This record gives sequence, C-alpha cells and structure tokens, in this order.
Amino acid sequence: MSTHSKAARLFIADAERTAWHNQALYLLREKRDAMARSVPEWESLRHAASEIKRHTLGHLGAYLEEFERNATANGMTVHWAEDAQEMNETVWSIIRRHGGENLVKSKSMLSEECGLSEYLQARGVDSVESDLGERIMQFLQSPPSHIVMPAIHIKREEVGRIFEEKLHSTPGNSDPAYLTRVARQHLREKFLHADIALTGVNFAIASSGSFVVCTNEGNADMGTSFPDIHIAIMGLEKVIPDYRALGIFTRLLARSATGQPITAYTSIYRRPAPGKQIHVIIVDNGRTETLANEAHRNMLKCLRCGACMNTCPVYRRSGGYSYSYFIPGPLGINLGMLRSAKRYSGNVSACSLCYSCSNVCPAMIDLGEQIYAWRQDLDKEGLADFRKKALVKGMDILMRRPEFFYNGIRFARILPPFLMNLPVNPWCQGRNMPRFAPKTFNELWKSGKIDIHPNDQ
Repeated sequence: MSTHSKAARLFIADAERTAWHNQALYLLREKRDAMARSVPEWESLRHAASEIKRHTLGHLGAYLEEFERNATANGMTVHWAEDAQEMNETVWSIIRRHGGENLVKSKSMLSEECGLSEYLQARGVDSVESDLGERIMQFLQSPPSHIVMPAIHIKREEVGRIFEEKLHSTPGNSDPAYLTRVARQHLREKFLHADIALTGVNFAIASSGSFVVCTNEGNADMGTSFPDIHIAIMGLEKVIPDYRALGIFTRLLARSATGQPITAYTSIYRRPAPGKQIHVIIVDNGRTETLANEAHRNMLKCLRCGACMNTCPVYRRSGGYSYSYFIPGPLGINLGMLRSAKRYSGNVSACSLCYSCSNVCPAMIDLGEQIYAWRQDLDKEGLADFRKKALVKGMDILMRRPEFFYNGIRFARILPPFLMNLPVNPWCQGRNMPRFAPKTFNELWKSGKIDIHPNDQ
C-alpha cells in the first residue's frame, strides 16, 4: 500500500467529511466551467498563456535580468536566493537590519515551500498569517490542505471553536459573517502594529520592473500599507514579459481558481512610497533543475490556481494531508517527484489517470501525462511496488495464453465469495469483488445469443 493510500484511510474514515469535501471542491470546478463557457475565446486564452510561458521559460535569464534592471531603477532592492536556506537568511537579514519584530504575511506557497514562518518564529519574529484561511491553519499549527483555500477541509463549527479558544469569540456562534468580523478585528491590530510586511508574487513584469499580488480579502494591501519595509518573495518562474501578458493571465487565474471573473484585489507594486522600501527576493530552490528536465519543465508554467485539485477525483475524496508533499493533488504529485522521487514516489498512485487536471489547467500543463510518465520510471529507479510488479507479470502470463485465461474465469466462478475478498487483495479493503458473470462475452458470441446489426455498429 502506498504512503498516500495509508494516509487517505484516515481522511475517508469520516464519510460525512469526505462527501462534504468532495462536494465543496467540485462546486468550484462547476463554477470554473461556467466561467469558461462565458468567455468565447477561453481556449485561445489558454493557448496564449501556455505559449507565453513557454517563450518566457526559453528566455528566462534575459527576462529576469530585465526585471531586476527595471525594478532597481524603480527604487526596489532585488536579491537572489539559490535555495530555501538562502531565502530565509535573506529575509531574516532584512528584518534584523531594520529592527523588525512583528511581521504580517500575505499567503505565499513559496514561504511554505521554504519553511519561512517556522524559521522566523525560531528567531523571535511574530510572523502572522493575514489570509483568513491561513490564519485558521496557523492557529491549528497545521499546513494548508489546498493552495488557494488552505482551510477548505475545516467546517465552520470547527472554526467557531478555534476562535472561541484563540480570539474569545461568542461560544457556539459559527455564523460565517460573525466569524469574519472577529477575524477582521483581530487582524486589524496586527496590521496596525506590524513593522515588516511580506507577500508572495503572482506575476513579475519584466518590462516595467513591477510585480502583482492577487487576493480576495485585501490582506496584502492592508499588510503593505503600514510598515516601512515590504519583502516580496517569488519563484524565478513568476516573471512574464509585459502588461499584455498580464492581461491574459488575470483573465484566466481567478476564473480557474474560484470561478470569479477576477480576484477582488489585483495590486501592482512598482516603486516604494517615499520613506519606504521594497525588497524582492528571486528564489531558485530547484527550479533551474526543473527547467533542464525536458520531460517535466512544463511544471514551471503553473499559475498556482488550484484548478487541478478542484477537479481531481482522488484529491477531492482523500484530502490534502494524504499527500506527503506539502502541495497536494496533481500539482503536488509532479512537484514532489521533481524534488525527490525517492521521498515522494508514494504519491503517484493517487491518480486515476482521468486527465481532468490536464483539461482544466489554464496554462495547458500536461499534468496527468506527466504523472503517467513518472509511473513508467518507477521500476528503473527501484521504486516500483514489488506486489504490483508480481501482479503485472502474472497478468501477462494469463492474458497471453487464452486457455489459462478462460480456465481462470471458470475457476473463479466456483470460488466461495469469502475467498475472493480476502484481506490479501488490496481491492477488497473497502469494497467487495464483483461476482463473475455466468458466461463470458466470447461464450455468448459463439452461442449466437449476441447479434450486432449493421445499424448498431
């Protein structure tokens, strides 16, 4: 049994939560589809986004240098980080240089990737997540289970109990509007007293040296309004050529993520206000290795919209914590394998190969096809499950010899049901094997009981 299967058992043990989680996420898939149908040129936009990303990745060094040159001319300070450690050290050096103690942070998966919050808290910095879902998960001391909706797996009644404990809200009140007001009051104090702001970067525009942060809560705007220091961290693949490209990506991003025409706040940062500073940290952390990997470099096209998770039948029914990589779903399977195939190979079984993820991706990344490719490489890497290998070899012997195949079916028909459903068969963990039909299709065909008319063909 794969590591994903073992972890998924904990989630699906709660049948009610599993059904609710599946329904909530598929609702987002349906909203995405409705939005896509409302834009006649939707597929053209996807093709354009994919081609822009392909072009940019093919000239990545030039565009990053152009961004650095223009951002510096705008008064920003640009830093480069080879890996997670260097990024964290750079952030800490900026905070320490300015005597910062209270950091308010907008949602960033790059900070999760690099363990930034834990790094800063170990050095005495109060690093507060300002996104509501991220703040809930921070209270729980748990990572997000979805890259866009980090607390999608938490019910509002549970949020109410968390707020009772942490924020002294009214006991038993789990009304979403009330809980939002409580969170807003709590975070307002954090915004007012922060001396450092930190955001991620959705897009970095090379031609202008500016960058874009997209949120639905306005927390990035609030967070960067009060402190004198704004630190923006970005993976080096976030750079795009110009504002025309930005127009294409913003039309795709929110529609794919949450079924909205656009995020409520799409903020462009171009130069620091008088007396303030903006530091941009461009992070590699394995991305150049991915760029060199011809079979999987398409992963660098990702917009981090989460559409692949919302449509994935496995993720919807097994939850984010069933994956061993910090990003779940089809995206996380591929990124985890790029990071360490040995460590994260247990996730590749968490895929039905329905390719729905590939079909909804706004940048047209071949997510499902790449997962299939990873599976083909498991054996040569010494990571294939020996039981599956033995089963495939047995099936090969059986299917190549018709007499074995048909005798096997005859034998299976007379077996008692309990022998067909022994625990040794992984399929029977949660379901029963179907009963074999009295006659095979081949037997019915030869008996003349099946007749295909020309009009049926």
